[in-house]
Amino acid sequence: MSDPILILPYTDEWAKEFHSIGSRLREALGDNALRIDHIGSTSITGLAAKPVIDIQLSVASFTPLEAFKGPLECLDFIYRANNPDKSKRYFREAPGHRRVHIHVRQAGSWAEQLALLFRDFLRCHPDYCRRYEQVKYEFAEKYINNRQLYTNSKEAIIWEILKQANQWSQLTGWSPSRSDS
Repeated sequence: MSDPILILPYTDEWAKEFHSIGSRLREALGDNALRIDHIGSTSITGLAAKPVIDIQLSVASFTPLEAFKGPLECLDFIYRANNPDKSKRYFREAPGHRRVHIHVRQAGSWAEQLALLFRDFLRCHPDYCRRYEQVKYEFAEKYINNRQLYTNSKEAIIWEILKQANQWSQLTGWSPSRSDS
């Protein structure tokens, strides 16, 4: 049995933790990281979330892997070579460290832009945040010990939000703001 799914009320500490980690990432990666962004639910003020800091690193290319793998490993992040999502390279915290997921994506890719659009839309639409939050609480309670079912069950609301985010992006001419770090 995995750790139970825990959704916590928003805390400003998540932004502070991201900025601390983001600064270390920027120092270690330099220009190899075109962007370093706080993504996921902990990046959205007021939104309850699992206490996991998700960070997206945007790189020009996945090759050479060592351009970002070595610096991330020096910061105690572990490369997950068996990650099935081929649109990113994935790193996690070392055992015993604060829970952090690092998603390395190619700059300009659909996957990179999608994560930023989802975040930016929710930051501007508290009504969708509340709906998303309700669904997260509901499924966390229902699937407390099954992360895969929890994640899969959220797909409908995520795609609903993304559909609205797409329309919003076209109406506003959205493009990502400056990198967070």
